[in-house]
Amino acid sequence: MKSIKTLSTSVLALALLASPAISMAHGETEIRFVGQVNGQPFECGKSYIDVGTSKSTITPSDFRMFISDVRLIDAKGSAIPLQLTQDKTWQVDNVALIDFENGTSHCRNGTGPLNQSVRGMVPHGDYKGIEFTLGVPFALNHGDPTIAPAPLSSTAMFWNWQGGYKFLKFDMATTGQSKMTLPADKQGGGNASGFSVHLGSTVCASTSKTTPPSSCKNPNRVTVRFDSFDPAKDIVIADIGAVLANANVDVNTPKTAVGCMSFPNDPDCPPVMKAFGLPYGGQPGGVQQFFRKQ
Repeated sequence: MKSIKTLSTSVLALALLASPAISMAHGETEIRFVGQVNGQPFECGKSYIDVGTSKSTITPSDFRMFISDVRLIDAKGSAIPLQLTQDKTWQVDNVALIDFENGTSHCRNGTGPLNQSVRGMVPHGDYKGIEFTLGVPFALNHGDPTIAPAPLSSTAMFWNWQGGYKFLKFDMATTGQSKMTLPADKQGGGNASGFSVHLGSTVCASTSKTTPPSSCKNPNRVTVRFDSFDPAKDIVIADIGAVLANANVDVNTPKTAVGCMSFPNDPDCPPVMKAFGLPYGGQPGGVQQFFRKQ
């Protein structure tokens, strides 16, 4: 009997070693995000070399994004929603604003405070992974930011009622085009960075730019899943360098938006949208390259 008990214990130990890592979670849970450029930590005013196909040196001036619908994957593979802490500063409903810029140096048009995590409550249980979406859910995406609670009150992250929010905003000066002046109706008559990546929904059916649409042909939300992820140990890396790897950031097609702002028929967008894993211009999306686990 003793030998059977010992054998059973050994078999159980081997089974646990062979199974995917499972973490116990309950109560307050935090998912941490880190912004990077080609593996280097994001920092306002810092220059980064070897970006894109032209191996450009870039100097970023903004890096913010909305994360929504965060779920923890349990041992059975079910996705359990993380109930976000309703601080109405960085998080409201099921949406959180991740902000890597600190409003200094080249990022002086941003805000001082940073937010690099999503926080909430999850039922007691065994969890082995996470799932989340880059973007704002349709039900919250097309309203008036002037009366919305924070962080949806951020006008810097908003296009208009028709297009909704910028799910991701990354602006930068580059070696080939440090600054360029846009028409007043494009950027308020001011100077814009040489290349931008603004991700959001496009071709939204609406009667005007200030009327909420009934649908969007290109939702452009990115759902990410890590089947193995322990919030206590792991972090989510958001590396814009990987998104720009196959783009020429030193060139902007004339008479198009600066860089890639998700709009259709922009020759600068295909490599960027593919790296997000999104279809564009009739071409299927690739495997998303923006997020990885560390």
